[in-house]
Amino acid sequence: MNIKAGQLLSQIEYPADLRKLNKEQLHQVCEELRQYIIDVVSVHGGHFAASLGVVELTVALHYVFNTPYDQLVWDVGHQAYGHKILTGRREAFPTNRKYKGLSGFPKRDESRYDTFGVGHSSTSISAALGMAMASHYKGEFDRQHIAVIGDGAMTAGMAFEALNHAGVANANVLIILNDNCMSIDPNVGALKEYLTDITTSPTYNKVRDDVWNLLGKLPVGKKFTRDMASKLEASLKGVVSKSSNLFEALKMRYFGPIDGHNITKLTDTLQDLKDIPGPKLLHIVTTKGKGYALAEKDQTTWHAPGLFDKITGEIFKKPVTTPQPPKYQDVFGHTIIELAEQNDKIIGITPAMPSGSSLKFMMEKMPQRAFDVGICEQHAVTLSAGMATQGMRVFCTIYSSFFQRAFDQAVHDVAIQKLPVIFCLDRAGLVGEDGPTHHGAYDIAYMRSIPNVIISAPMNEEELRNLMYSAQLPENDMPYVIRYPRGQGVMPEWRMPFKAIKPGTGRKIRDGKDIAILSLGHTGNFVTEACKELISDGLQPAHYDMRFVKPLDEALLHEIFQSFDKVITVEDGAIRGGFGSAVIEFMADNNYKATVTRLGIPDKIVEHGKPEELYRECGYDAAGIARTTREMLKEKITVTI
Repeated sequence: MNIKAGQLLSQIEYPADLRKLNKEQLHQVCEELRQYIIDVVSVHGGHFAASLGVVELTVALHYVFNTPYDQLVWDVGHQAYGHKILTGRREAFPTNRKYKGLSGFPKRDESRYDTFGVGHSSTSISAALGMAMASHYKGEFDRQHIAVIGDGAMTAGMAFEALNHAGVANANVLIILNDNCMSIDPNVGALKEYLTDITTSPTYNKVRDDVWNLLGKLPVGKKFTRDMASKLEASLKGVVSKSSNLFEALKMRYFGPIDGHNITKLTDTLQDLKDIPGPKLLHIVTTKGKGYALAEKDQTTWHAPGLFDKITGEIFKKPVTTPQPPKYQDVFGHTIIELAEQNDKIIGITPAMPSGSSLKFMMEKMPQRAFDVGICEQHAVTLSAGMATQGMRVFCTIYSSFFQRAFDQAVHDVAIQKLPVIFCLDRAGLVGEDGPTHHGAYDIAYMRSIPNVIISAPMNEEELRNLMYSAQLPENDMPYVIRYPRGQGVMPEWRMPFKAIKPGTGRKIRDGKDIAILSLGHTGNFVTEACKELISDGLQPAHYDMRFVKPLDEALLHEIFQSFDKVITVEDGAIRGGFGSAVIEFMADNNYKATVTRLGIPDKIVEHGKPEELYRECGYDAAGIARTTREMLKEKITVTI
């Protein structure tokens, strides 16, 4: 389908073309840009509501600032579709998030307008401040540095660390706080309440407007300077709203709040701010999903809805005629409720992913026992540790990729103290179209190096339930990791009675005599498919579902290495330091000799695409496993002519 851009948008290849237009034409550009995003995403998929909410801001930034010389940093990147379209990628935009196509996030090697690669939240202020300080050092005093951060991302500790530094750094940085009360799910916490206080207080806003209207009539000279005017405004802010000085207390010049959908007001304000040196913050109020009524109404559903009919709003689902297996996240979400009904010590914690992790089910049914703590993975882990000291059995569910941000807390606050926090790492392994910033590639490798930790991965939904059940039993007194992938499992009938699984116990799936294939987690299903193909070739592979990478099932490994001289390990994680490495270490430590081939995520950055495309690229889909097995057993394969 050939999607055409509007009259003005079709003339804009780069921001320099945008700047040739009159300010009066910007409204039409915004309408055309918003419509183009709707047209493309409805047909090709991708994130949706976030970029619609910043259309006017995107146009205003590229119109006012001299990008890419002026450095623009987007936080997270869900909101950067308009930015991509205006910076030389309009024609390629339909390839967004597709295999070998455009990344769904800003990416430095994709465009010089993408000044910083993003995907995780709350990095923009630190990055922009670093750029600003470097520019100051080089004497580039005319260069502007802009960080666009959402109010949800502002809750992370890293954002406050950067704000704290920015206030005293002699650097030219502008922070734009995009306040829409949403990340993926509605924002939570005191900061949200603080921003609501500012943006909804009629008294505060009336006094602010009256002050500046009054000051505009006063003579600014020796007796009444602009500095005095600014101090007067700050004083009145403090009188009206006791919480209005947060950013100013950090020595940040605060401006706003202003309507983030008023393109004229935005361009005028940004133009004025260009002339004010030093650190400053502009607070804008926007609506996530702006311009598409259904997205405005249900922003969580329309964060990334998939393909849809832009006219009716119908979200297309694949037709199914048979019972389908559930998503792993939903198995987690329903199972934790079952367990919590049996064990009153169970608590659920997630950092801003109640829908993505499906903890939302428990939050709805047991709101006093399940908590969204906002975008603060470090806090989530240590909060869980604190609860564990009081006898709680905490299921802390975090995306594998985001768990990286809490590594120190996992070591210092959980493992060293041997607290039985249960980490449910959702989206472990290759996640697909979100690409390298979201792949859960490294959790096995870095968690395996930490003492006092159990690391497990279920092959199917039944095993996930049983691992969750086992982790919360009173006899478990150690941190317990359960990693599982994004997407569907394999069992339509998955609600089986709970069975305890002893840590460090695997299982034999099928006997064989030619080669042993050891799998960890969901990849065992790829091995099962590969074995069917290999059996038809006359080969007899054995398959073992190891379930635990720490501790390993040493009894089972002794059996394997005493019986096989050829072994393949398969994992949906980095092979450097991962499950396969653990098996080779066992082999070396016990003086076994065998040919071992490790399959998994190679030592490179894997880009984006559908999961099956990425599994194939990395060589551990069913076909790749079968191919590797044939190569290792080529002397056993007979060719009939």
